Amino acid sequence: MGEQRAGLVYGFVAYGLWGLFPLFWPLLEPAGALEILAHRMVWSLVVVVLILLGLRRRSWISELVRQPRRLALVAVAATVVSVNWGMYIWGVNAGHVVETSLGYFINPLVTIALGVLVLHERLRPAQWAAVGIGALAVIVLTVGYGRLPWIALTLAFSFGTYGLVKKQVAMGGLESLAAETSVQFLPALAFLLVLGAHGDSTFAHDGPGHAALLAVSGLVTAVPLICFGMSATRLPLSTLGLMQYLAPVFQFLIGVLYFHERMPAERWAGFLLVWFALIMLTWDALRTARRSRSALAHADSGRPYRAPAPNR
Repeated sequence: MGEQRAGLVYGFVAYGLWGLFPLFWPLLEPAGALEILAHRMVWSLVVVVLILLGLRRRSWISELVRQPRRLALVAVAATVVSVNWGMYIWGVNAGHVVETSLGYFINPLVTIALGVLVLHERLRPAQWAAVGIGALAVIVLTVGYGRLPWIALTLAFSFGTYGLVKKQVAMGGLESLAAETSVQFLPALAFLLVLGAHGDSTFAHDGPGHAALLAVSGLVTAVPLICFGMSATRLPLSTLGLMQYLAPVFQFLIGVLYFHERMPAERWAGFLLVWFALIMLTWDALRTARRSRSALAHADSGRPYRAPAPNR
């Protein structure tokens, strides 16, 4: 019970920090989104390497370099997550916090759709219904925004693709972040050096406080990931699945209550459809997990398992 309580605490810290990201990135202005992104890549590698050295976890490097396919997948993951990070930073600092939260609300629906299209997975009826409602929500939100909600869709599809690739890579969170930021490091560093050579870098010209905040972006990236890893080892997947909605909920509330972004009726309608689809997904996932546990318990006891009759 103590382990589960600790897992919940770590999970709340991880998703809470991710949910508070919209309050952090504006602090890094007047740096532009690309400069912030480059610093995040560089300092994330510094932080995670120091942590791994402290933990004496180095054997994964030799294993990785001997597997060209995994190295290629890591490069793809690094590219896709770069798009995700950059779009998120730009979206928040451009005043689209609510739309960025929408991206992470619809991400589970996009992940399911990618599972069907790429992995040829079979969906249960409730999952099909949820994806259909999500597609309807995008149409409603397109009307509400007067355009396709491309920021949210870019975030959802890039993160969904990232999850798909990460599943194939099968590495621990810290090791994976180290590998991905190693790919990002040289292009990011080159960009920062060119920026500095042209006199456009804010890191060297906007004071030590601003420089420190840019450097802290590496710690801001690593800490919630570490907490998530500690939570994932202590909690069942069903609990983690429910907790993942904390981050976009916090982001949505920050956008509406703190940044006072407009929410006309059409946008509320679109968000309500998305939330209804997520409720259906969650209900279906919990019901399926409960049936799986019952079937396993009956198998262990040697008694045949009979599924409960459906409600009519």
